[in-house]
Amino acid sequence: MKTITHQRRDELIDALRRGTVPAQNLDLLAVGLHPFLATMDAELQSVKTGAARFKALRGEYGAGKTFFSRWLAERARHLGFATSEVQISETETPLHRLETVYRRLMERLGTPDTPTGALQNILDSWFYTLEEDVLAAGNITPDNQSQLLQHANTLMEQRLATVTQSAPMFAIAIRSYHIARATGDAALADGIAAWLAGQPNVPADVKRRAGVKGDIDHFGAMNFLQGLLTVLRDSGHAGLYLVLDEVETIQRARSDVRDKSLNALRQLIDDIDSGRFPGLYLLITGTAAFYDSPQGAQRLEPLTQRIHVDFQTEPRFDNPRAVQIRLAAFDFDRLCEIGRKVREIYTLYAVAPDRITTLCPDSYIAELARAVAGKLGGKVGVVPRIFLKKLVADILDRIDQFPDFDPHLHYKLTIQETELTTAERHAAAAASVDDIELT
Repeated sequence: MKTITHQRRDELIDALRRGTVPAQNLDLLAVGLHPFLATMDAELQSVKTGAARFKALRGEYGAGKTFFSRWLAERARHLGFATSEVQISETETPLHRLETVYRRLMERLGTPDTPTGALQNILDSWFYTLEEDVLAAGNITPDNQSQLLQHANTLMEQRLATVTQSAPMFAIAIRSYHIARATGDAALADGIAAWLAGQPNVPADVKRRAGVKGDIDHFGAMNFLQGLLTVLRDSGHAGLYLVLDEVETIQRARSDVRDKSLNALRQLIDDIDSGRFPGLYLLITGTAAFYDSPQGAQRLEPLTQRIHVDFQTEPRFDNPRAVQIRLAAFDFDRLCEIGRKVREIYTLYAVAPDRITTLCPDSYIAELARAVAGKLGGKVGVVPRIFLKKLVADILDRIDQFPDFDPHLHYKLTIQETELTTAERHAAAAASVDDIELT
């Protein structure tokens, strides 16, 4: 068992108690991901050297797509990547409007030191690197601030030369941000950073003083992504690991919106293949229906051609190097294994670790897993979230706090409809004929 701090153990357990995927230390909970490990690490290393990668992940609800994407994000951060996760949504983050995707990307942008909203820290780190490079040349002294600022801006424009050709506003805004920072105008710097992050409603005065116009649009967003990758690489980061989660929501959109979204995804893949985004690792996640149905990727033939993989063979022969990979649904053994892992993590800083080990042995974890699966129609694939929530909040917490609590005597599993997600609710077995919904 990997040693973790009390705080990180609590963060992980708290997330499971709420029924959400933890943000850190996911390798402690990972089961069944070993076949992907070597390939994922090798691909991240190739991106770190300036390549770009695209990966499509498929799996049904409960297979662990979000867990996988965050597990890989954690590995990427350990390698020095900045990371971001964007939930694709019909209303808030439609894929056909890349400016909204870019805005969410920037809001969730994190580094090993700053979990979210890391843009300004990244920019400040980059300018520090530029100034250090200027001083290393030996042409000016550190106390000559005006010349240092001027030379740093010149060096910045040289390194952004490629990006400036397609997104001149990016370089203008970056230069204005640097000057605002150097002169102590924090309000202007914050406003420019907000504009660079794609935020709407930036005051007109800020844009005027920065020398930029309008807002970042669909096409400008991808140009600005190029700029961000340049800044990340130049400031010492390995690159950007970006997740577009739940792309299957595209299928619920109007046909015209769906077509635009699929084409935007196809364009992203082509741009990655063409070398437009060096340092980018893009992972999309979706259900099998998205990849295989006529309302999903199959609707756009060029997209299907780019991401098609034959999954007719046994899952044990799946190729992790392929452009599309699949996660098998949870089975009973994997469910019990992750339950045992959670119990071990819980006991690290528990009040009564011996009681937990005694009253929640492997046999009881299997019993609870079987009972939760039974409540959800025997569909183990949709069980993990609610199973771990029940294990932590209903069993381990009570054993740890109450000396006379015995789960065999004092606990009876109940699952309310209100605590289930839509997919879990659909899987739940009907307790009587009155529970069967007729259409």
